[in-house]
Amino acid sequence: MFSVVQNVAIDCADAYELARFWSGVTGRPLHPENRPGDRETQVLLKEGPVLYFNQVPEGKTVKNRIHLCLRPETSRDEEVDRLLGLGATFLADHRNPDGTGWAVLADPEGNEFCVLRSESDRAAVDS
Repeated sequence: MFSVVQNVAIDCADAYELARFWSGVTGRPLHPENRPGDRETQVLLKEGPVLYFNQVPEGKTVKNRIHLCLRPETSRDEEVDRLLGLGATFLADHRNPDGTGWAVLADPEGNEFCVLRSESDRAAVDS
């Protein structure tokens, strides 16, 4: 016996708006029944669990204990720039001169996430 991960739940102040941000990040749609003002909203990922946004009354106060790590289809640095344009905030730079490493960003509600190297970034460093 085992369990299957159904969703990754993210508490937030505005479920619909934060889901819209993550829809832009992932390029995946919101659940077709979701509407502005909904207290629960989902982003339907192509594979794996859905991103589930749950509106809660309290704000974020400490660093996430669990976060998402993104591997972009484009280069890591191009993706960081794109995500900043969507409304992310740059938090920490763990990129190295040799091209390895990652960048830490936060979504509009302050939830941290990492942007890893793309497969093409990895191939360029490893060759």
